[in-house]
Amino acid sequence: QVHLVESGGGLVQPGESLRLSCVFSGATFSDYAMAWFRQAPGKEREFVAASSVQATMTYYSDSLKGRFTISRDNTKNTVALQMNRLKPEDTAVYYCAAVFGDGNGKCTLTFYNYWGQGTQVTVSS
Repeated sequence: QVHLVESGGGLVQPGESLRLSCVFSGATFSDYAMAWFRQAPGKEREFVAASSVQATMTYYSDSLKGRFTISRDNTKNTVALQMNRLKPEDTAVYYCAAVFGDGNGKCTLTFYNYWGQGTQVTVSS
């Protein structure tokens, strides 16, 4: 059974950076596409970034491209999200997600069938 555990969330000031990490266990990590989503209070969960199985392709929300970077380490079973120049509107619970194999739909919530418990990111002065 795939298990995902996020960490690295916290309270930061606008303009600062934060790096989230997600540890994958229970299966062969390099067989899974990985993604980050986020959900702000009162809003739907939205796509942030995704990585293909072998990290040959990455995908980003158009609104976040250039500030956020997804990376994965298939030797450590981890996927990270580097977030720079954070804004108050980035405040949300950030979730790690996984699905076996590559395919179309990496930017959609329903493509993924494994989810972490989330980590809170708050951007406030």
